[in-house]
Amino acid sequence: QVQLVESGGGLVQPGGSLRLSCAASGFTLDNFAIGWFRQAPGKEREAVSCISSSDGSTYYADSVKGRFTISRDNAKNTVYLQMNSLKPEDTAVYYCAAQMRCFDRVDYWGQGTQVTVSS
Repeated sequence: QVQLVESGGGLVQPGGSLRLSCAASGFTLDNFAIGWFRQAPGKEREAVSCISSSDGSTYYADSVKGRFTISRDNAKNTVYLQMNSLKPEDTAVYYCAAQMRCFDRVDYWGQGTQVTVSS
């Protein structure tokens, strides 16, 4: 069964850090670009970051550039999103997704993990 499972979300104070994980089962992550998306209440889902399968090149939305870092560990079939200097506006459900290339149609979605940044 093909599955993406996110973990690592939670409640953190402004300025804090979290590391999200996206673990794949049923397929090999290194054949796909992996994107992180988020959706806040009342807002559309937005792309946050992506890492390619070919050369590991990365993309970041302007709102997270310099604060978030995406990485992949193909041996563990897992992609990570390190989030530092978190702000209340980062509060959202975060989803990982498998795509043939960054910005392509999504082939597989995870179920999402909640990130809440609040004092």
